[in-house]
Amino acid sequence: EGLQRALSAAEPLIAGHPYLGVVAFVLLAALSAVLAFFSSALLLPAAVYAWGSTVTFGLLWLGWLLGGVCTYALGRGLRGPPGRASKTSSQFDFYVQRAPGEVTFAFVLLLYLALPSELPGYLCGYLRVRLRTYFAALALAELPYAVGAVLLGAGVVHRDVGVLVSFGLIGAALSLYALRILHRRLDQLS
Repeated sequence: EGLQRALSAAEPLIAGHPYLGVVAFVLLAALSAVLAFFSSALLLPAAVYAWGSTVTFGLLWLGWLLGGVCTYALGRGLRGPPGRASKTSSQFDFYVQRAPGEVTFAFVLLLYLALPSELPGYLCGYLRVRLRTYFAALALAELPYAVGAVLLGAGVVHRDVGVLVSFGLIGAALSLYALRILHRRLDQLS
């Protein structure tokens, strides 16, 4: 009941400031694709409630694409000039050391399906993957996640626990499977 009241309160606020609401939502979605500790999942029920699933999907996907481009640019900056040591995490270094010499579209797509969404952007920027290859894989990989996230947000709005549990389990299982394939492929490259 508290969630329903919060959604009802957010809807007129968003409706009263439609452009500002859209810009804020897209920027927050982009931020969630850059920072691991921030998730746009909390915003989705209010967005679905105010704009519907289709518009929310488009805005979320756009935000995630913008965030992915930001992580790519930041990853390029992590590498810095030749000869300068960079400070990166052990998980990041694990994938840098095992990445193939030429990173393909399929490999980037697998990274996005297997890893938290911010890591592949930083990694691909750091490895200097062609922007066109990176962006195509990013756009394709984020589609099912955006659909699933919006369906989860709609499940919250409509209080459909079955949808929430089903999509949560399916998403987790597919991500774990993709991670397994990624590690198997990296082991073959080593």
